[in-house]
Amino acid sequence: MKLYEELGVTPVLNAAGPVTRYGGSVLSERVLAAMAEATRSFVRLDELQLAAGRKLAEWTGAEAGYVTTGAAAGLTLGAAAILAGSDVVRMEKLPDTSGMPNRFILQRVHLSDYDCAIRASGARLLPIDCEEDWPPERVAEEVGKAAREGACGAVYVFRTGDRGMPLEVWVQACHRFGLPVLVDASVRLPPVDNLRRIPGSGADLVAFSGGKAIQGPQNTGFLVGRRDLIESVLLQNQDMDVNAETWFLRKWIEEGRISRPPRNGIGRGFKVSKEGVIGLLVALEEYLARDHKADLMAWRRRVDEVCLGLRDLQACRVERAMQPGGSYPVPAAVLRLTEKSRLTLSEFVNACARLPRP
Repeated sequence: MKLYEELGVTPVLNAAGPVTRYGGSVLSERVLAAMAEATRSFVRLDELQLAAGRKLAEWTGAEAGYVTTGAAAGLTLGAAAILAGSDVVRMEKLPDTSGMPNRFILQRVHLSDYDCAIRASGARLLPIDCEEDWPPERVAEEVGKAAREGACGAVYVFRTGDRGMPLEVWVQACHRFGLPVLVDASVRLPPVDNLRRIPGSGADLVAFSGGKAIQGPQNTGFLVGRRDLIESVLLQNQDMDVNAETWFLRKWIEEGRISRPPRNGIGRGFKVSKEGVIGLLVALEEYLARDHKADLMAWRRRVDEVCLGLRDLQACRVERAMQPGGSYPVPAAVLRLTEKSRLTLSEFVNACARLPRP
């Protein structure tokens, strides 16, 4: 592509799927057209987010939703909503959580490199040990101990596969002690059924990625769940330059839901453009309407083409396989080095990277 060439950037063949380091996914023509149309008009972003939230709620079965700048931002904002609720003073204080409940419990097996997204809100993580064969009462006992240590919320992470307690058992135990549950479901699509199944588990907030399987803009995602917590997210993304008497959400003050507009919020650095909101909605609408069985067959055909093209290599062999991908096995071409290669896998990858590209 000429734009990349002018910058001295070389496009690559993406054999890893819709991962962030290669730019996520490729947007459809309809998504691109919708984003181009969206950029031609000005709108109130809070009004746009409320409207988008209603569509997300309709599609997921949740009470409300909010478009975020990716799933990681959804985790930060979700944790911030649990920490602050409708308390404007707390909103303005975050990520400083001194003097307020700030501990979030999670199963130790769910600790990951993405914990920073939750800790960025000011939350402190409190891992607890849970064995997969424990009965629900034993899980509740451990959760209760953590709750008495000052926990104010809980986290459930799907990224580590199906290790640990099932989501429904975890939610039930946490709710028993008044702990809202924030779920990282960034890599749980496909299958498409998870869009409703995970929010339907009773979890209070669920963060999804928009730039992976959904094929929306790479810098988008969405958060769905309890209406009061989503409203807190909206408020913590609020533009600081507002007048309470003319504010779009002044009705919330009149109804006693909040005391005044927050003057600053942790979400300021996570603002989503109008083009991003529209692009995500159109991509999600397309994802829901897609023939997912046909997608799987298309992936298999691509794998067959790769295997056919590499079959004559002397230093390696290529095999068809079903690789675990989040919650959904995906077809893959697996390249295995033979003794003839005389290279380690890392050496082989680095050697390929140095080859001239057409």
